Amino acid sequence: MLDTLRSDFRSLAPAVDFCALRFVEESSEYLAVRQDVPEPPQLSTSRGAMVTVIDGGGLGYAATSDLSKAGLARAIDRARDYARLTAGKSVVDYGTMRMPRPAGAYRSPVARDPASLSRADKYELLAAEAKQCRIDDRIVDWEANLWTTASRQAYFTADGGDVRQEFHFVVPNLSATAYAKGESQTRSHAGRYNGFCRQGGLEILDAFGLEGAGREVAQAALELLAAPNCPSGTMDVLLMPDQMMLQIHESIGHPLELDRILGDERNFAGTSFVTLDMFGTYRYGSELLDVTHDPTRAGQYASYGWDDDGLAAEKVHVIRDGILQRPLGGAISQKRAGIDGVANTRACSWNRAPIDRMANLNVEPGTSTLDELVAAIGHGVMMRTNVSWSIDDSRNKFQFGCEWGRMIRDGKLAEVVKNPNYRGISATFWRSLCGVGDASTFEVMGTPYCGKGEPSQVIRVGHASPACRFSNVDVFGGAA
Repeated sequence: MLDTLRSDFRSLAPAVDFCALRFVEESSEYLAVRQDVPEPPQLSTSRGAMVTVIDGGGLGYAATSDLSKAGLARAIDRARDYARLTAGKSVVDYGTMRMPRPAGAYRSPVARDPASLSRADKYELLAAEAKQCRIDDRIVDWEANLWTTASRQAYFTADGGDVRQEFHFVVPNLSATAYAKGESQTRSHAGRYNGFCRQGGLEILDAFGLEGAGREVAQAALELLAAPNCPSGTMDVLLMPDQMMLQIHESIGHPLELDRILGDERNFAGTSFVTLDMFGTYRYGSELLDVTHDPTRAGQYASYGWDDDGLAAEKVHVIRDGILQRPLGGAISQKRAGIDGVANTRACSWNRAPIDRMANLNVEPGTSTLDELVAAIGHGVMMRTNVSWSIDDSRNKFQFGCEWGRMIRDGKLAEVVKNPNYRGISATFWRSLCGVGDASTFEVMGTPYCGKGEPSQVIRVGHASPACRFSNVDVFGGAA
C-alpha cells in the first residue's frame, strides 16, 4: 500500500520548490482492571496523510484521510494554495530552505509481539496482579492497566525522499490508594501518569516489574498513610529518576523549544526565559549537568530514525558541562533563528502540522553511587514519583510535589514522609546540582501526555536520568 501511495503522490506532485507527504496509521488498545472489575477495552484506529508544500517563499499544509488518488490531489492543491497565500507574508522566506531528502527505515525493537497474547490473557494478567493490592481494608482503590500502540509511518518527498518507520509503544501502570480518618495516599509503581513507557513488546512488562507490584504499591500506600508530613525548610534534595523526569521536562525541555523562544507558543503554552543570545555562553546548571537530545536511544519512548520534516536523528548535547549549547528546534525554526538545533520537528498525528517538540531528552549519568549521594547529605530528603506540578508561562518559577519522600540525616536514610514538595527557579535551580548518580541509578522514563500547540497536540516524550542531588532547596510539606 505504501508503494502505491508513494507512486500516486509523486505522479501528482506539482512543480513547486518542495513537496512532501507524511503518512501515519496508528492503532491502540487500552485495557484496565479497577477494583477487580475488568473495564471495557478502549480501542482506536486512525489513518491519513499530511501534505507539505513550499512555493514562492510560502509554506502550506493540508491533511486528508482520503488516500485515493483523487483525495491526494485535493490535499496537494490545498497545500499549494496555502503556500501561495503565505508567500511574502511569513517571518521567513521558506523558498530559501533546502529541505532534506531522507532515505531509510526504522523499527522499534520488539522481542515479544503484544499480539502474541490474547486480550483475555492480558486481562487475566492485569487482574491477577491488581488482586494482590487487597492486603488491608484501608486499600480503597486499586488498578492495573496496559496500553499498547502500533504506529506505521512513511515520509515521501517529490524529489526522491523515502523513509519508512514502524513504532510499537507499551505503557503499563499499577497503583493503589489507601484511606483512613479523612486522608488518602496513593502509591504508583514505576511512575504516576504512565511515566514508565517504552518502545518494544510485552517484554517491557518484565522491565516494569509487574509481578509482585500489587502488594508492593499497597504496602507503600499504607506506609504513606501512617507517615508524618515532610518537614519544611531549606535542605538538600535527592531526586530519583521518576521525579527527575518531570524536572527535566518542565524546566529544561519546554524552555529550550525554539519555536517557544521565538514567540510562537505565547498564546497557549507560554514563552521561555531563554533567549537566543544565551546559546554557547549561558550557565544553565553546574558543571555536573550534561543533557542530551537523543532520539537514537534504542527502546526509549520517543526514539525514531527521522523527524517529521525528514531530518536524521542524532544524539546531540543541548547542555554540556552546565553551559547551554543548542535549542530544541527543527529545520524550519533553525532557519528562522539562524542557529543550529536538533531533529525534533514532530506532529502528534497525520492531521497536525509538525512543530518543535522535545523527544528523548536525557540527563547523562555521572560518577556517584546512590549510597555516595545519600552519604553526602547532612540534612535532606529523597523524593520519588511526581504527583503535582505548577510552573509559570516562561517555564521559570516552579513548584513540584511527589508521592513519596524519605528523610536523610547525617548521611543515612531515615523515616518515610508524605506530601514532599519543593520549589525553585529554573534559571538558578540547575546550578545547585551537586551530585549526579552513575549508571546504576539511571532509569528510562517518559510521558505519553506532553501538550502543546494550536490546535492542540499531545505527543510522546522520553526522559532518562540518574538520581541527582541538589543543595539548598526550598522544601515544604503538606501540613496545615
